[in-house]
Amino acid sequence: MTVLNYRSVLSTIRLVLVPLVLLVGVCSGGSDVPRGVALPFVFDPKATCDPPCKHAGICIRNNTCFCSRGYEGEVCQYASCYPKCKNGGECLRPGKCRCPSGFGGRYCHKVVCDGGCWNGGDCIAVNGVAKCICPSSWTGSKCQDAICPQGCKNGGSCVAPGICSCPEGWLGGACHTAVCMKPCLNGGKCVSPDTCRCRSPFTGPQCEERKKLF
Repeated sequence: MTVLNYRSVLSTIRLVLVPLVLLVGVCSGGSDVPRGVALPFVFDPKATCDPPCKHAGICIRNNTCFCSRGYEGEVCQYASCYPKCKNGGECLRPGKCRCPSGFGGRYCHKVVCDGGCWNGGDCIAVNGVAKCICPSSWTGSKCQDAICPQGCKNGGSCVAPGICSCPEGWLGGACHTAVCMKPCLNGGKCVSPDTCRCRSPFTGPQCEERKKLF
């Protein structure tokens, strides 16, 4: 046999054997058995499958489909994802999961909080629901609200942990100190913006006048 003929024979053998090696599994509905499990292979070129095989599946015997890679089921109707979709995810096509709310990643294996967690919060699953766990100085669904333990009085708002933003006319860590543009005199006390509380016997806007007793 010449070298040319020998190579031609080898090529023919490869063309026959390669498809047979590839066709080593038969789809079964709902099966979790991985692809590639060796089964006796019988191919009937006259076989018919009703309903027909989907997703490029091959009808190898009557009503028996051989599925292409990434599909399974009696007629290759189901996509398969490996690893399987987690946390209730649905396999849309081979290797592509559709994840339920609160989960993400290629196989729905990551917990995802909508909008993220701010200010150092951690997104974790609590009873199957994604939730932000906030540091001690923050609160809110996204850890967006600062906590002021002392509180913010007189219309003030907490803008950072322990820090209040005060409206005009108020000062102090809790917006508790009133501001009088003109100082209160004679021992008077500023009790609200530009309002003095005077000590007897003084009166007036800044407690500058002495009351006449008689």
